[in-house]
Amino acid sequence: MRVWPSPSQTNLIIAGITAAGFALTLYVFYPGVITFDALYIYKDMAKGTFGDWQSPAMLALWSFIDPIAPGTGSILLLTVTLYWLSFALAALAISRRSPQLAVLVPVLALLPPAFVLVGVIWRDILFAIVWMLGAAAVFVAAERDWKLRVPVQMLAFALFSFGVLLRPNALAAAPLLAAYLIWPKRFSWKRTALLYVPAALGLYGLVQVVYYDVFNAQRQHPLHSIMVFDLGGTSHFAKENVFPGTWTAKENNLITDGCYNPIAWDIYWTQQPCLFVMQHLEGEKLFGTPALAAAWRRAVIGHPIAYLKHRVTFFWTFLARPSLAMWTQDLDDPNKIIFADKPRLMAVKALNDTLRATPLFRAGTWLLLNVAVCLFGWRQRNTPAGSFALGTCGSAVVYLLTFFAVGVSTDLRYSYWAILAGLIGAAAIAQRQAINAEHSTRRPIAP
Repeated sequence: MRVWPSPSQTNLIIAGITAAGFALTLYVFYPGVITFDALYIYKDMAKGTFGDWQSPAMLALWSFIDPIAPGTGSILLLTVTLYWLSFALAALAISRRSPQLAVLVPVLALLPPAFVLVGVIWRDILFAIVWMLGAAAVFVAAERDWKLRVPVQMLAFALFSFGVLLRPNALAAAPLLAAYLIWPKRFSWKRTALLYVPAALGLYGLVQVVYYDVFNAQRQHPLHSIMVFDLGGTSHFAKENVFPGTWTAKENNLITDGCYNPIAWDIYWTQQPCLFVMQHLEGEKLFGTPALAAAWRRAVIGHPIAYLKHRVTFFWTFLARPSLAMWTQDLDDPNKIIFADKPRLMAVKALNDTLRATPLFRAGTWLLLNVAVCLFGWRQRNTPAGSFALGTCGSAVVYLLTFFAVGVSTDLRYSYWAILAGLIGAAAIAQRQAINAEHSTRRPIAP
């Protein structure tokens, strides 16, 4: 007796859930929740200028699709489409061995915080989705004939490369995912290790060529935001102002005792009472120059304990403390809610606000989940499911860990790749465990 629909019927169920989820997401979020980052990109589009603070690849893509639905509508349509396609492809890959589990995979896309963030226009969200789409596509094609698998891998590499262009700080995590895209049937740590440095260097070169040769992007020195944050944190813990330039006694006191907050670097840029820091650095033409980089090196070498205290404090705040998830701020009036007149968005905001204090909205929770998936997946590394889990969740672990050194904000959006990898990677591993458990319960018939 058949206890579950046929494979074709399972695929139809997956398609139905995906279509319903896609429609629901657009109903809730359209035309998208705009953030300051998205606004800056859109203003640059209007001026036709490219800068390297916000990815020029994001600007180029948005410019190309903007006529479809001018404003945030076009980028939201693209993001939501790729998001649901990623979960659908992962479900199809799992359905070949565990159809019951497969129909639950697109349901995972509705879980917070994945769903809460998908309608917010941030390149971090699009970055995570294009990486997951590439990985899920290869997961589906892993055991197919090379005539299908190779074109899928080529498409996946295009998505993967675009993701790196969106978020160059993913360079350290990228080689692990690249290894999976090349060898999806089994994970080998030896060949991944051999690939690591050449892949990282090649992707770094890709960023340089695309940013500065193809788009001729203006150098806006985004790395200096890390230095400003580190100089502020080191000053606070060393109780000595290590910023270059000239400062009054009152400003020195604020820098060492009144400014530091481990949640974000822009307390020195946009928030009172400490926005004078960036005003000084820009007014004295220090930001974006070797003088700031030299001051950063002197601070780290001269006050290593203070620097490490700052970095540990930031990273703990990033992993374990409440942080910004769904964007709700009106860009014209920070005291207003951007969508107070939209009941469907207010319902999502209420969900966001309720769960924000729970472990579900902590980067550390998703780091632990990805580590756990890697540990369970290691025994299955010679299978497509295990290879998928190790490639995606392994890169997510590395990606989150890099924020110890380069993080400048604790927003949950920076964990979005780990959220998607953890959800789908766990489903892939559960598929294999379910099969193994089923086999282990069978007993040979006595002769």
